[in-house]
Amino acid sequence: MASITNAAHTLVTNSRLSSLYLSTNKVLPSCLLLKTRSSASSRASSLAFSPLPDKNKAWVPVGFSGKPLTLAGWNQTLRRRGQVEFPVAAAAAAADADDREIEISDGYAKPSKSFAERFPALVTGFFFFMWYFLNVIFNILNKKVYNYFPYPYFVSVIHLVVGVVYCLVCWAVGLPKRAPIDKELLMLLTPVAFCHALGHVMSNVSFAAVAVSFTHTIKALEPFFNAAASQFVLGHQIPLPLWLSLAPVVIGVSMASLTELSFNWTGFISAMISNIAFTYRSIYSKKAMTGMDSTNVYAYISIIALFFCLPPAIFIEGPQLMQHGFRDAIAKVGLVKFLSDLFWIGMFYHLYNQLATNTLERVAPLTHAVGNVLKRVFVIGFSIVVFGNKISTQTGIGTAIAIAGVAIYSLIKANMEEQKRKAALSPAS
Repeated sequence: MASITNAAHTLVTNSRLSSLYLSTNKVLPSCLLLKTRSSASSRASSLAFSPLPDKNKAWVPVGFSGKPLTLAGWNQTLRRRGQVEFPVAAAAAAADADDREIEISDGYAKPSKSFAERFPALVTGFFFFMWYFLNVIFNILNKKVYNYFPYPYFVSVIHLVVGVVYCLVCWAVGLPKRAPIDKELLMLLTPVAFCHALGHVMSNVSFAAVAVSFTHTIKALEPFFNAAASQFVLGHQIPLPLWLSLAPVVIGVSMASLTELSFNWTGFISAMISNIAFTYRSIYSKKAMTGMDSTNVYAYISIIALFFCLPPAIFIEGPQLMQHGFRDAIAKVGLVKFLSDLFWIGMFYHLYNQLATNTLERVAPLTHAVGNVLKRVFVIGFSIVVFGNKISTQTGIGTAIAIAGVAIYSLIKANMEEQKRKAALSPAS
């Protein structure tokens, strides 16, 4: 009997499976920690084997499945002395799936928190910084291109083409995974994409015609158009404080427009059309709310909007581009810089829009409102410094009043939305 026990003990100790479980230098994929029995005698006494097979039959190798080692008649897991026993099945599976380390706390294995979970404020601040930075860079590069290539319809197409290619590449590598789209969802997103295309093109027409700071001052009227559309199109009752907060916006924009040195009607009207288009984009977006994530939604909107932007670029600017537009631009800056500028303004346009969407999903409505106002202040300020645009005292005062009015409106609206949200979450009395 002693020889049989010694043979069984030798087989378990020398097997490949035993080396995985009993080695002091190995850690299992599921992070299972093992302790051996205190003595050989206790190990031998704890093992209960079924009757030995016929000697003529060969030993069958034991396969490794990643599960704890169990033997017939013994329902405990082999463990190494001095280690803590703790449940690891669910935690290890989750950690393996996310490629995260495991922390041991109170005898239990817990996946360690990611950097974003440990420092949420720092990550959100970085998102805001990148959103502002990319937006400012886009506006500066975009205006510089118009100084030697004044074709806003074609440039608008380039913005979307670069963004669409970027989305297709991301889908190809699975970052993010492409969400499926059906006919019903396509019909919901098409009006949103049309308004997005119209607002985008008209904004670029205004950027090409007047100073960047003036275009953004006109676009500060967007909350006024949103309130008007909500009141008269959707039938929503807008409270009086919101309407009163819009008065400084209208007054400030009027003051800035009257003395703006770069003022012309093309830039002014285009910016106003852009405001209207983006207002209706917001209205249709509410009707097109789906379970799809914002990254995929914006990708589909960009693809559809591209088809709306192509016809006017071809018919309005196509003949001029073929005759002398491309030739003149290449003669001024060279082919490499011309193509590089077009690529980078398209990339910055897509990235700042995508990052803005992702940033605003991380914050409360009040922070969202403040962030939008500060972004416009940053863009106006940097554009004046970079391009050295001379503005009159009245234009500066009017711009400041308009921005202050937008801030007041945004704060009031954000507080109202927060109160509605809390009222909806509170239990009905």
